[in-house]
Amino acid sequence: MKTTPLHSWHCSQGANMGEFGSYEMPLWYPAGAKAEHLAVINTAGLFDTSHMAVLTINGKDGRTLIQRCFTKDIDACIGQNKTPLVAGRCVYGIFLNQEGGVIDDAIVYQFTDNDYMLVVNAAMGKTIQTHLADHVLPDEQVNVHDLTDQVGKMDIQGPASGRILAKIIKDPAVLFDKMIYFSFKGSFDQNKLPFLQAELLDNTPLMVSRTGYTGEFGFELFVAPQHITSLWQQLLEAGKEEGLIPCGLAARDSLRSGAGLPLSHQDIGDWPFADNPWLFTLPRDPDSNSFTKNFVGREMLESMASSAWTLPFAGYDLRKIPLGEKSKVTDLDGNILGIPLTCTTDMAIDRVNHAIISLASSEEEGKPEDFQPKGLCCGFVKINTKLDAGTQVILTDGKRKLKVEIREDIRPGRTARRPVTKMIPSL
Repeated sequence: MKTTPLHSWHCSQGANMGEFGSYEMPLWYPAGAKAEHLAVINTAGLFDTSHMAVLTINGKDGRTLIQRCFTKDIDACIGQNKTPLVAGRCVYGIFLNQEGGVIDDAIVYQFTDNDYMLVVNAAMGKTIQTHLADHVLPDEQVNVHDLTDQVGKMDIQGPASGRILAKIIKDPAVLFDKMIYFSFKGSFDQNKLPFLQAELLDNTPLMVSRTGYTGEFGFELFVAPQHITSLWQQLLEAGKEEGLIPCGLAARDSLRSGAGLPLSHQDIGDWPFADNPWLFTLPRDPDSNSFTKNFVGREMLESMASSAWTLPFAGYDLRKIPLGEKSKVTDLDGNILGIPLTCTTDMAIDRVNHAIISLASSEEEGKPEDFQPKGLCCGFVKINTKLDAGTQVILTDGKRKLKVEIREDIRPGRTARRPVTKMIPSL
């Protein structure tokens, strides 16, 4: 298995290690996955994400290539007014194959009109590079570079993440100024990695992105691999008083599930990308049923009839079932409806008078003063019929049966979109 630059640090700290995307990664640390999950909700958590793959797209036809292959319409994807993707902004979307199935999801970053960066999942750099190269037309000028293992990356997530990062960054007021959700500070130099705008107090250059995979306020940090251990240790030291702790993939999975975020190749995969909670990534025309642009996979999505629905669910306690060949979703009478895709436990939520409440919820939203959640099972199911929110179904692995509720959303009170000025009052 491959390793990230932080592998020896993880092992030295007693992390429970496991395989993910061909990398040996920390699943949890001695504090445990529950403590790590709750740290991100209450204070902050630090994740090693250097296993993610990074690509760059350069050339005068780079934007055209992205438009051709990416589901999101980058000429009309920002805000309610649907303005174009511009320098300093990034957007989430999907790469589909000709059959309308998911190759991978990605975030596209724009540096200039001719320079872009993609972040895709572990072990997918070469696959996406090949997919893009296969769709370059003979007269187009564009280069796609796979920077897998040439980029160090970590995520600091949680309400205290901005305050912690501000302690080790030069000119934090400048860095965080107008840093809205899905924006970043960084610039591009073809002779260097694209991490030139922000600087640590020790002069280390890095790129800071207002994004993440937890549903909570936070940042993704990109840095050259030789600096990643130093940055990791600086953040842990700066966040010691705030309660920052390292977090593994188990907490990452439970946090993203509660936030309604998909895991590529599990919740979305090589089946048609339709009837799921993430259709906002498709370039739909709000005034019609058509799309605003052509893209790979469009014809299949337009011609097919729905045969499967992906829906979020939440249970009534923290119990969950393992995923496997015997795992099924049934109605209350035992009729098979489909399969569970993700089943985990969000430890920051519980039910109060039948409503789901989070540690991040306010008293106005119904959170009791002494609220101490026990956690709820949650995730996604793929079923053969559309069900309304509130419908109860059964998850079973052949032994245990769990009654769960189809939901439109799972964890309330998420902080990811909150203004920087509210999360970092000192600015």
